[in-house]
Amino acid sequence: MSQFFQVHPDNPQARLVRQAVDIIRAGGVIVYPTDSAYALGCQIGDKAALDRIRRIRRLEADHNFTLVCRDLSELATYARVDNTQYRLLRNNTPGPYTFILKATSEVPRRLMHAKRRTVGLRVPENNIAQALLADLDEPLMSVTLILPGDELPLIDPYEIRDTLEHDVDLVIDGGYCGMEPTSVIDLADDLPLVLRVGKGDVTPFEA
Repeated sequence: MSQFFQVHPDNPQARLVRQAVDIIRAGGVIVYPTDSAYALGCQIGDKAALDRIRRIRRLEADHNFTLVCRDLSELATYARVDNTQYRLLRNNTPGPYTFILKATSEVPRRLMHAKRRTVGLRVPENNIAQALLADLDEPLMSVTLILPGDELPLIDPYEIRDTLEHDVDLVIDGGYCGMEPTSVIDLADDLPLVLRVGKGDVTPFEA
C-alpha cells in the first residue's frame, strides 16, 4: 500500500519532502509532479527500483530514462556540454524540456543509449520537484507516468493512488500539473534536433 502526501505546490512542506526523500533513498518508487506531467521517479543507480518502473510502464530494456536535475551545474556533472550547448541550456532551463546529451562516466551504463552513449536530462520548473532534488542532493531517474496502452499521462493524484497503490511506495499530490509531455531536444551532435514537440517552445532550437 503506497503512502499519499498532499504537498503544497507553492510552498512544499519540508517535513513531507524529507519523508519522501527517505522513501527514495530506501529504494522506493515515487509518483511526483513536474512542470509537464506527473512522473515516476527513483534513486539514480537503483537497479531494483528501475526494474519496478519498467514493469509499471512495461518498458523495453533499451528505453531511455531521464535524469531530472535541479540546475545546470548538476546537469553538467552527467553530460558533456560545450559552450554553444551551455548557452542554449542556460536560456531554456528550468522548463518543460528533455535534452539528449553525451553522457559522462557519472551516468550508470544502463541509463545510456547503448550505441550513442547519450542520456536524457532535464531541469523542471516545479517547486515540489525542486524541493525533492535539493533534499536528495542528486538527480532522480525518471519517466513520465503514462500507463501501458494509454496515450496521455495520468493527471489526477487520487486516480493515480487507486491505480498504483500496490506498485509504488509514495504518491505526491501536488495538484494539477498538466498532461502535455516535454519537448525533446537532441543536443548530442553539432546542430540541435527537435525529436518531439511538447509543452516547451521549440523555436530556440530550430535552424
